[in-house]
Amino acid sequence: MVDVDVLKALGSEKRLAILEWLRDPVANFPPQRDGDLVDDGVCGVFIADKLGVTQPSASEHLKVLTGVGLLRAKRIKQWTFYRRDEERIAQVKRMLVEDW
Repeated sequence: MVDVDVLKALGSEKRLAILEWLRDPVANFPPQRDGDLVDDGVCGVFIADKLGVTQPSASEHLKVLTGVGLLRAKRIKQWTFYRRDEERIAQVKRMLVEDW
């Protein structure tokens, strides 16, 4: 059965852009002082800057993607870093193919 919350999460161009950028964080984001781009994820501040939105707006998009399991969040110091959950993304792709 198709997960409606996942479809809603994927219904935003900004959230799709985040998922695409995080597919290759080294190519899409500058080096970070704290946290490895690949192992720890990308700081939410960098994601907000790239989206061209405020940090609260970006945080809402990231919260939605994390809520449906497409992203994983990790706290380092006072920052939150995000990376894709490739296993969950593969599961969603299978769900979309099989159920439609």
